[in-house]
Amino acid sequence: MGNCCVRPSAVQSDDQERKKGKKKANPFSVDYGLNNGGGGGGKLSVLSDPTGRDIGISYELGQELGRGEFGITYLCTDKSTGDTFACKSISKKKLRTAVDIEDVRREVEIMKHLPPHPNIVRLKDTYEDDVAVHLVMELCEGGELFDRIVARGHYTERAAAVVTKTIVEVVQSCHIHGVIHRDLKPENFLFANKKETAALKAIDFGLSVFFKPGERFTEIVGSPYYMAPEVLKRNYGPEVDVWSAGVILYILLCGIPPFWAETETGVAQAIIRSVVDFKRDPWPKVSDNAKDLVKKMLDADPKRRLTAQQVLDHPWLQHVKKAPNVSLGETVKARLKQFSVMNKLKKRALRVVAEHLSVEEVAGIKESFQLMDVNNNGKITLGELKAGLGKIGHNVPDADLQMLMEAADVDGNGTLDYGEYVAVAIHLRKIGNDEHLHKAFTFFDKNKSGYIEIEELRDALADEVDTNNEEVITAIIHDVDTDKDGKISYEEFATMMKAGTDWRKASRQYSRERFNNLSVKLMKDGTFEVSNEVR
Repeated sequence: MGNCCVRPSAVQSDDQERKKGKKKANPFSVDYGLNNGGGGGGKLSVLSDPTGRDIGISYELGQELGRGEFGITYLCTDKSTGDTFACKSISKKKLRTAVDIEDVRREVEIMKHLPPHPNIVRLKDTYEDDVAVHLVMELCEGGELFDRIVARGHYTERAAAVVTKTIVEVVQSCHIHGVIHRDLKPENFLFANKKETAALKAIDFGLSVFFKPGERFTEIVGSPYYMAPEVLKRNYGPEVDVWSAGVILYILLCGIPPFWAETETGVAQAIIRSVVDFKRDPWPKVSDNAKDLVKKMLDADPKRRLTAQQVLDHPWLQHVKKAPNVSLGETVKARLKQFSVMNKLKKRALRVVAEHLSVEEVAGIKESFQLMDVNNNGKITLGELKAGLGKIGHNVPDADLQMLMEAADVDGNGTLDYGEYVAVAIHLRKIGNDEHLHKAFTFFDKNKSGYIEIEELRDALADEVDTNNEEVITAIIHDVDTDKDGKISYEEFATMMKAGTDWRKASRQYSRERFNNLSVKLMKDGTFEVSNEVR
């Protein structure tokens, strides 16, 4: 939900002020509580009508369930009934700008506004104290969409149709009630429980917005690979949700996104061109009805694109039970599995290297962090990282830079604090220094066999993943073990550590910070040219 950086216009304004030699107020230090109904000695007040102030009176917070850009989700038990829920606790320290605060407020307003729906997570209560906003919501224990698909014995076109119908029914309900979701992606859908018949539910409305018929929006938000072309052109309405659902459908049917490139400019160009590939495996075996729906949902012209109702009326979804029930093949399942598993081994390895740095190396890293932190706020944005690395002689390609940012950004807030930046510095140094890589590899190779074996991997990642989840361990081995001998050699480990970006992990923060700097211009020949204004 929201972002943790100022809008691009504010950044440009700061740059202009610095060039004039004037000292401008740090936008992160502004106490928005003074201007947002905070009162009470300037304490920030986010919600207009919370259920209460002390969540502990009615609920007991339990184990951590997950972390997002702004806060932590906990298991939450109603003290009076014993019923369990999920509580998303959003730290007020993370709400650094007026945009952040407005995102939280709007998310709560939208969840309260939408009527009960079997496929939309229900907001039960809201609490706000001095340090956090707490959203008590329906608990979804069934896992993410792609994890469930991968766990099944085989995956078919009919299964993709069932999922697509559910997602588009959510879109239709939002649009009927004057809401554009704006961030539809597989990670935002969870199953209610582990039963085979469990409902699939939309869980995140942090970027959603109210709209009136004919109203147009200009802010670039969402996740890069799911953005509609008109979002990049800064002139869009509710049609963007159908496009995003179409991207999900394409991925469900073949395992990879339709519009992919190594850089943000390349991704934008691919989206603007809107050329959909139906030649690669398994498209030749996908039904004509399914391909027809994909084409019509991914029409670059929002006026021609199907509405949510028209998608639901399409023959492929009208006759879901008649969709082919033949497996789409292991290739698609393997792609979806890779999609659903974070490469936790890489993050653990970077931490190991950090523990073996010399005093001199640590001093150098601290100096470079201070150089890059131009706002002196203890945080480095992606833009600051790119500019700073250039100053010290590291011209890192955008694709690798995004990977570094995502690998190191442990709390997922879109910026790097000093501890997180250490991982980036290590990564840059170890690329040219195999000594660091050998130290990390030795840490995992406990029995000194020259390989990282499954048991060693399980032990090393005990604090990172649920070690009972063989899917995670197996998927990591699958990704890294290129010669398929069931273990990871030093060469395979080194290749993994030096690998580039991963399209699956593009963040919302990255979208707002980088894609808002893209310029999409209409040329004389009727085509669009995409350029990046950040140099």
